[in-house]
Amino acid sequence: MIRLTELSLPLEHPPEALRAAIVERLRIADADLLDYRLFKRSYDARKKHAEITFVYILDLTLRDEAAVLARFADDVHVRPAPDTAYHPVAQAPGDLGERPVIVGFGPCGLFAALLLAQMGFRPIVLERGKDVRRRTKDTWALWRKRRLTPESNVQFGEGGAGLFSDGKLYSQIKDPKFYGRKVMEEFVKAGAPEEILYVSKPHIGTFRLTGVVAAMREEIRALGGEVRFESRVSDVLIEAGRIAGVVLDDGQTIESRYVVLALGHSSRDTFRRLHERGVYLEAKPFSIGFRIEHPQSLIDVARLGKYAGHPQLGAADYKLVHHARNGRAVYSFCMCPGGTVVAATSEAGRVVTNGMSQYSRNERNANAGIVVGIHPEQDFPGGPLAGVELQERLESEAYRLGGEDYSAPAQLLGDFIKGQPSEALGEVLPSYQPGVKLCDLAPSLPAYAIEAIREALPAFGKKIRGFDRDDAVLTGIETRTSSPLRITRDVHTLQSLNTRGLYPAGEGAGYAGGILSAGVDGIRVAEALAQAMLADRQDGTR
Repeated sequence: MIRLTELSLPLEHPPEALRAAIVERLRIADADLLDYRLFKRSYDARKKHAEITFVYILDLTLRDEAAVLARFADDVHVRPAPDTAYHPVAQAPGDLGERPVIVGFGPCGLFAALLLAQMGFRPIVLERGKDVRRRTKDTWALWRKRRLTPESNVQFGEGGAGLFSDGKLYSQIKDPKFYGRKVMEEFVKAGAPEEILYVSKPHIGTFRLTGVVAAMREEIRALGGEVRFESRVSDVLIEAGRIAGVVLDDGQTIESRYVVLALGHSSRDTFRRLHERGVYLEAKPFSIGFRIEHPQSLIDVARLGKYAGHPQLGAADYKLVHHARNGRAVYSFCMCPGGTVVAATSEAGRVVTNGMSQYSRNERNANAGIVVGIHPEQDFPGGPLAGVELQERLESEAYRLGGEDYSAPAQLLGDFIKGQPSEALGEVLPSYQPGVKLCDLAPSLPAYAIEAIREALPAFGKKIRGFDRDDAVLTGIETRTSSPLRITRDVHTLQSLNTRGLYPAGEGAGYAGGILSAGVDGIRVAEALAQAMLADRQDGTR
């Protein structure tokens, strides 16, 4: 196959124009184009007054590919297509008795389990929360009735924190082995829209993602894997520097010398138990801030100009960064076009926000985190759990400011910049459920973060007209942007630095940030574990 890149066509071109453009670009006869596959379609809207075009990357099957490659030898946009197919690295022997254990069933644990099951290793998955159907009911109970279920919410349960999010499936990670393609193909196989394989910024959305995750769970079971819900790991067994198994809340012990920790960034009780057991942890940077809401129509006009509302483009997004005078970086995080701000706490007496979109992205508001990067040495010294403790303090203060009923503290942007409490909403109505309490947000974050955000918001208004409108709504607080610690692992074996057989993975371990990168890390860890199991078997260690 041949890969053709940077092929541009008008936004509203007819379907047949793509084939005609390929033939014209390569100067071949139509009959010589045997087949083509759309690999990527993107558009550039940075200049909103310019004509927006679609830009394609295509994989082609031609009658005489060698001749075409020779003719375009000096053209970087015509090259042999890379092999993006997934090739398993191992296959479990039929008599392999030991089974790997996976703790956590978010995107990372899901793909680690799926890959191990596909390779015949029959993994056992332990998820502290509930399946997607029951978990959704519990999550809605907090949003609608202020009733929190600590083990079943936005953070815990089948699908992990990524389930109640925008469902974004793009990342800036390096992916030389095209594991991201494997993630996408498995999602499509399980019922996701096929377009996620080629659009530049694919997403699924919460309601569709629930069905996809449930279908993948059933495939794991059909391949010999086991998925147990409401099975919280309360302890780990370590013998002579090697993992020996895990202990569940009900006292049951599951023995295994191969355990994947795909905990998610909110498993604070497990982090503390790992620290007690001497597993190597270290504090890492993360970010804190607020959610900001604007009318989606404002963002569409600012980003797309005359193309705002075009059905081929959908709701517009943005990505912003500002380097404040106090040395802090302020940036937009997890932008959700046409979405809602959601209650994301997993602990009683605390308030946390996140953003979520459905596949349609047709809610009235756009929202994003506006967050400030913080660092262990400078902002929360005191050991590997210091970041966890900072998050807890801030979330407890947000609960107090919100009225101690899981309402979130909120403030209009204009009042926030002036340093005065808000008393009434403007045209922008907050989407957060179960509701907001207007106040002064300054006590909710450290002074350096408030100072940096106050400086950044007018600067963002110069990049997106109307971004700093007085009645834009800030909702507090966003603290769980990423894990506040890293369960450090060896760069080659992917095992814990001081606990053999333990594979820290995904966002909770500090090695991913989002659905796609977590899924990719799950694949990498599954491969490493499978190869280690076979190597240990060959060496006679089991």
